[in-house]
Formats: sequence, C-alpha cells, structure tokens
Amino acid sequence: MRGDEERVIQAFCAFLTSEGWSVSREVSFADVVAEKDGRQIIAEAKGRTAAIGLDVDTMYGQLLRRMPDSRPDAATRFAVVVPTEAAAAVRRVPAWILKELAVDIYLVGPDGSVAAPDS
Repeated sequence: MRGDEERVIQAFCAFLTSEGWSVSREVSFADVVAEKDGRQIIAEAKGRTAAIGLDVDTMYGQLLRRMPDSRPDAATRFAVVVPTEAAAAVRRVPAWILKELAVDIYLVGPDGSVAAPDS
C-alpha cells in the first residue's frame, strides 16, 4: 500500500493531461490543480490504506480547507480521487452535498484507468 497515493495521483494527472488539461501538483497545498479553457479542478487524492474510511474523511477535510473564502464561479470544480477499493467510503457523503460544493468523485482502477464523474 505504501506509495499508492502517488500511483493514484499519477494516474489522475495522466488522465487529465490526455483530456487536454494543464496539470500542476502541490499548488497551495492541493494535490492537483488542473486548468483547461477557463475551467479549473482542485483535487485531493488518497491511495489504498489500512484505514481507508478514516483517510477518506481526512481527504474531504483537506479538500474543504482548499476551498476559497467566497463561492467560486461555475468554472471551478473540486475533486476527490481514490482507488476503486475506496468507492463506498468516498460515497458516504450525500450526493446533494457534493453537488452543492461542486465536488466530483474520480475512481482509479488497479490498472491506472480513471473513471470520470459521468462514467
């Protein structure tokens, strides 16, 4: 499991790059910041761990702290990025809250494939 967060981040960055996003890592404490056509994604990621539920909760807290003081425009989205094994844990947050806060869930498979929010 050690180093799995790096695997998840690398897969997510490769996915975004393949979709035409400009990707930066470790910007203002966020794991990933991506930009494309005036849009922005600010993402936090976690890999497989022994306590994935707790680590997912921590990730959500980190993402909340990365949000700006005032409501961002519709061009800014937030993302949580986790391995498929953490899908149940990451979906414990109600969908209406994710929608209200503009948070998308990305799942990274063992082969490095990334399932986007509309997948």
